[in-house]
Amino acid sequence: MAEPDATPGETPEPETTQAEHDELLAVRRRKLEALRDAGIDPFPPSFPGVVATSTVHDENPGLEAGAETTNTYRVAGRLTQRRGQGKMAFLDLVDRSGRIQLQARIDVLGDEKMARLLDAVDLGDILGIDGTAFVTRRGELSLLINDYTVLAKALRPPPDAHYGLKDVETRFRQRELDLISSEETRKLFIKRAKIVAAVRAFLDERGFVEVETPVLQPLYGGAAARPFTTHHNQLDRDFYLRIATELYLKRLIVGGLERVYELGKDFRNEGVSYKHNPEFTMVEWYEAYADYEDMMREVEELLPRLAQAADYEGEIDFDATPYRRVPLADVIKEATGVDIIENDTVESLVAAIKAAPNLEDIPTDGLEWPGLVDDLFSKRVEPQLIQPTFVTDYPKALSPFAKDHRSKPGLVERFEVFANGMELGNAFTELNDPDEQRARFEAQVRLAEAGDEETTPYDEVFVQALEHGMPPTGGIGVGIDRLVLLMTGHHSIREIVLFPAMRD
Repeated sequence: MAEPDATPGETPEPETTQAEHDELLAVRRRKLEALRDAGIDPFPPSFPGVVATSTVHDENPGLEAGAETTNTYRVAGRLTQRRGQGKMAFLDLVDRSGRIQLQARIDVLGDEKMARLLDAVDLGDILGIDGTAFVTRRGELSLLINDYTVLAKALRPPPDAHYGLKDVETRFRQRELDLISSEETRKLFIKRAKIVAAVRAFLDERGFVEVETPVLQPLYGGAAARPFTTHHNQLDRDFYLRIATELYLKRLIVGGLERVYELGKDFRNEGVSYKHNPEFTMVEWYEAYADYEDMMREVEELLPRLAQAADYEGEIDFDATPYRRVPLADVIKEATGVDIIENDTVESLVAAIKAAPNLEDIPTDGLEWPGLVDDLFSKRVEPQLIQPTFVTDYPKALSPFAKDHRSKPGLVERFEVFANGMELGNAFTELNDPDEQRARFEAQVRLAEAGDEETTPYDEVFVQALEHGMPPTGGIGVGIDRLVLLMTGHHSIREIVLFPAMRD
């Protein structure tokens, strides 16, 4: 039935001058007009009845080379390769689910349609195919084209099929080109979607209610970060893009929803790095009558499930529960020799850092006590936390929304979860005493007055909500982007965000 599949030859990477590029565009324009002159709409409104190319593969397993079937399919996708000419040609069609080889024959299509397929259709065009499944002599499942429809004429050439899209800047700025040229990229973002779906399913199954809270907030809060500011013309007032959903979600706990979560975008006006993007995706959930120990157990249930959804094959053992638990002060002392509990003032902590060996790179000028502790931890401890680890029991000065520790004075019931040297989430037994919350806000105001730019502003509306009574509550925020980074084995957040923030 079929000739042996043609194999494209190896050629040097093409270099196209501007004049040649302009001519390529002009040629495609002429082909567009030729289709229209032939009475063909190059952009028809629909093509019903399409199945995924993977369906063709799934429904025709194990056929021998040369086998013919009567199984007909309607598929659609982008033309990525074409081999042969004259009376027969092979083409590759790619959709979201994968690739299928097509065979075009003049005795099936006729002279006119065969000529149009070879001359007026370009690589990159979107085609609809009606075809019959068979297996070539080389053993590749293919579709014999019974008919085809041009669904969208591509007026620009796709990235080179052999060399792909090499320029990193172009990959991130024009992600559509990256997706066109790279099956790996397409699979990555499908995997990201599966991870997000698994997070939602995990919480939905446990009776949590998904909610939506304001992205534009009159007062930002819930984290230590600088916000983006915008102006509402009609109301003539400034608003902030939210840095966290925490305070609104806890107000819903006050209102009696008891188990709530939100999965969406937060925004922080901070630096860009391999693990930071100013716009990022978070999930936060809050559970009445629970505490931070309950949050740890839920994380231990969630992470193995996400690893399974992502088909994770790395070195992190997410199934090795319970995960290691270590107090913040202990893990800092192990790594640096500095005791942050004994050195609970700026002056004594600076002196301890300067006296310790191998801490010359830890800055001590212009930082308040929380900033010094954060530097010690992020530079000396965090990179060493490879297997899943809960770092627990933080000093109160670092945690304005966490409840006082029930047995360790000066500390709060808080943990952060780490894996592969990266923070994944932050959780508390939530502070629900309105008077204590007011005092914590006032302490944050004093830090801001001392020059700390990443403090939490005083939110009287939230304090008044607590005065109506919030039950004992556990809460956590988990970074989706970092989860995807970890579960897919990538090393930069720009790889796993479809359209990352870029310099002009």
